[in-house]
Amino acid sequence: MTTTHLLNIRRNDRETDVAELGQLAFAGYAHFTAMQVRDGRVRGLDLHLMRLRHASLKLFGRALPDDRVLTWVRAALDDAPADLSLTATVYLPSGEFTVAGPDEEPALLVRTAPPASAPAGPFTLAVAEHERFLPCVKHAGEPAKTYFLRQAAEQGCDDVVFTDRRGRLSEASIWNLAFWDGTSVVWPAADMLDGVTMGIVRRQLDRLGIAQRVLGITLADLPELAGAAVMNSWTPGVMVRRIGPVQLPEARTFGELLHRAYEAEPLISL
Repeated sequence: MTTTHLLNIRRNDRETDVAELGQLAFAGYAHFTAMQVRDGRVRGLDLHLMRLRHASLKLFGRALPDDRVLTWVRAALDDAPADLSLTATVYLPSGEFTVAGPDEEPALLVRTAPPASAPAGPFTLAVAEHERFLPCVKHAGEPAKTYFLRQAAEQGCDDVVFTDRRGRLSEASIWNLAFWDGTSVVWPAADMLDGVTMGIVRRQLDRLGIAQRVLGITLADLPELAGAAVMNSWTPGVMVRRIGPVQLPEARTFGELLHRAYEAEPLISL
């Protein structure tokens, strides 16, 4: 497996230049999806395309056709290693703090980089009250997440988990949360980003006949649960040993279940 290659960034159907990158470098009004490509294939391609489409409609009122997105993504894979990280970012060239013209089309930046792997865990998570703006959108610019992550690191924690104003756990900095009650996978009931890996795991758990439920979970509820994990494009499950002051069981079986569900999802060629 190739583990290193030069960073490659393309705008739409061609290599980008400094001026075009500058449009995005100083703007946060954009959204993206991130994926791990292995042997030229990816899991949950339909979910990645749906994420880009829905977020573009939400932010810009228009979206790039799926087939055009795929064409531009495939162009970025030409002469690239079979295994890599890929980030597709959608933005309007007019940038932020402006009103877009009625005919302005979104642009797509595709970045490839070396493949990523997840930390081994288990994680210790600090807790911060934070509600993201438009949580259903995977924003390009979210300084609050980095701020709280660094605050957590200063406390000796691995990452941070957010609670809403009602005290419900929602998500972590770049992770979705999943819990185990001993028989069912429990997903938080709160406003949050539905991750692609989360979507993959949920639909494969359904196919495997594993019970799932959605529940508003507070810190006070954690002692009643049998385990917790976080997931993102790197992995379907890193186990969590503590959230705030609450210690959690190791729950290896739960972690194995999340990985089994994820691996049941077929890889799709790009």
